[in-house]
Amino acid sequence: MPRLSLWREEHSNDYKFFDRRISEMFTVGGTGVLVHKYLGTRNQGPGDLTQPQYDNVSEQNIQDLLFLENRDRIYDTTVYPMRGIYQVSDSDFDLTQFGLFLSTGTLFMTFHINDMVEILGRRIVSGDVIELMHLKDYDALNDVPMALKRFFIVGDCQRASEGFSPTWWPHLWRCKINPLIDSQEYKDILNKIQTGSDGSTSPLRDVISTYNRYENINQAIVAQAEVDVPASGYDTSNIYVLPIDEEGEVASTKVFTADSVSAPPAADNVAGTVTADQALITPDKKVQGWLTGDGLTPNGLPVNSGISFPSEPMAGDYCLRVDYLPNRLFRYDGRRWVKVEDAQRTNLTPGPNNRTLRSTFVNNTNSNERQGLSQALRPKADN
Repeated sequence: MPRLSLWREEHSNDYKFFDRRISEMFTVGGTGVLVHKYLGTRNQGPGDLTQPQYDNVSEQNIQDLLFLENRDRIYDTTVYPMRGIYQVSDSDFDLTQFGLFLSTGTLFMTFHINDMVEILGRRIVSGDVIELMHLKDYDALNDVPMALKRFFIVGDCQRASEGFSPTWWPHLWRCKINPLIDSQEYKDILNKIQTGSDGSTSPLRDVISTYNRYENINQAIVAQAEVDVPASGYDTSNIYVLPIDEEGEVASTKVFTADSVSAPPAADNVAGTVTADQALITPDKKVQGWLTGDGLTPNGLPVNSGISFPSEPMAGDYCLRVDYLPNRLFRYDGRRWVKVEDAQRTNLTPGPNNRTLRSTFVNNTNSNERQGLSQALRPKADN
């Protein structure tokens, strides 16, 4: 009589018996899931050696060899129904560490290996997206006329320890899944059209994503930040600057030249009877500091702005040349136009009004000057 042994080098009848019973258990007690099969990545434009061009679409392709990322993913248009089992639990606070920690919604779901390979043609791998049908929300607080679906991203996968039968062959596949987030990797799924109960259609992204809500919050924060800090550097416009004469003494705001012996009466000044002998003494300097130049005249005095100087200036006149970058404020001292300051203060919000060096470098659209990070950090041989 041969010696009894459950182990066989090949799948024996005992293994097939256990496998059929386990498959039946998933059919009877498993929950229905829809698998969005990950196929591979899209090829990028030529010219970047860190993003190779592949002849075939495969899950094993790596889109970006520098950052080891697969950003532009392709998902199968066919949806595969399967059965899975996981332990339902509440989202409780984790008090085992210092502080309060809320569980992130990570689930561990098991699948039957042979049924999975028969349906998908392969095992579930990292990058696949699973839709749990029993977690649809039919009573959402918003006015969306459709059920809110729940998608999960497949992370690590391995053979489940509880899935080994007495024959020592595995039957179960254990996957770690996390809630799907609105990111570039899954736009192939989120851009699908969803039809509501009232016949309306909208992209799935607009239904389940919180992007628009976060965008509104971000815009409100930026708007308040622009009110609190409208420009870079320091605001010196509220500081009064006394004019200094040629001898370094504090001068009056108005001086009368030529043959005037004394100043005209105040009533004449108001009436506008002051003759052309009058000249305006204006400050030739402003408060100096780091990023204090704003292109404004000191004490709020009038200024001419343009791409050229006035033809008949008077001593003490200001001119803001807007054809300079940054704009430059000049003062006429009676003989020449002397530079006062450059308008260095700028809007901090990224955009066309931001003239900082950082903004002009990051947002540079000149193709002859732009350089990708993959070009700056090119891999070199060790020899």
